[in-house]
Amino acid sequence: MNKIKINYSGFSLIELVVAIVILSIGVTAFLTLIINTTKNSVDPQIRVQGNAIARAYLEEIMLNQFCEPNFDPDTDPATGCSVDCTFSACSTVSPNACGGVNATGGAETGRAVFDDVCDYNSLNDVGAMDQTGSGVISGLENYTVNVTVDDTATLNGLNGTNGQVVRIDVDVTHSNGATMSLSGYKTNF
Repeated sequence: MNKIKINYSGFSLIELVVAIVILSIGVTAFLTLIINTTKNSVDPQIRVQGNAIARAYLEEIMLNQFCEPNFDPDTDPATGCSVDCTFSACSTVSPNACGGVNATGGAETGRAVFDDVCDYNSLNDVGAMDQTGSGVISGLENYTVNVTVDDTATLNGLNGTNGQVVRIDVDVTHSNGATMSLSGYKTNF
């Protein structure tokens, strides 16, 4: 009679446990990647919209006057803001400060009447608004806009404390915590 030799070979229990552990680590890593990708897939759209809001606010601010439009401390119509403003742009202390005491408009309240860059300092809109500030734009309720006008900034030899330049910072924050920032300089020339 012929004896058939059967060779039993396979996995031992230890090999099986190690394989299951390695496979479970791989599956967990893959699922974590999928969850994070899905969770953050809206983030680029939020960032693009936030940047568009920041650009719109910065453009609105930059289109305004450097000084209060009625600023003329020496009452000489031949000299204007670029000559008469010799102190920081947003100060109201000195008679030669661009937003100063001699400006008949002073610091306005409400975006509908803002007419110079310093009026926007410390603007805080909860929900992005149009340039009149009359209400939140539909669909942009989750964005908060903060504006800072720094009249002590310097730029290529221009000095903010001499009324020559201001830096405008616009920070847009979404309710999910994403923040977009944009800065620009306005000069008094």
